[in-house]
Amino acid sequence: MAPSKVVLRFPAAIADKPIIFHLVKDYDLMINILKANINPHKEGTMVLDIDGEKAAAGLDFLRGQGVIVQPITEDVVRNEERCTHCGACTAICPTGALHFERPAMLVRFDSEACVVCQLCVRACLMRAMEVRI
Repeated sequence: MAPSKVVLRFPAAIADKPIIFHLVKDYDLMINILKANINPHKEGTMVLDIDGEKAAAGLDFLRGQGVIVQPITEDVVRNEERCTHCGACTAICPTGALHFERPAMLVRFDSEACVVCQLCVRACLMRAMEVRI
């Protein structure tokens, strides 16, 4: 199975439980945490790459625990014609998917590293970053 990106939303009541541990141990899944904001007793979110034969069963386990599971079906793309290489997006990108190429100081976009947080879409004054479904 190819890795799939999902967004997990944890209710406050279970944010401090070892749920991701069970995905690895009980379902033999390979997990790559791309972004996380989890705090005990508060609602949390996490973006994961999940890979393994039992991925569907693992996602069902999460749902059974009260976790909201949302597959990422959108992509962020860059409109090269609109981009002025100002770098506003590079400062806000949490994964480094948008970065400066030195010494030319051109903004480069690595779509594989993108977790579709859409912060760059809001930061780009030229509207060069777009969401595609």
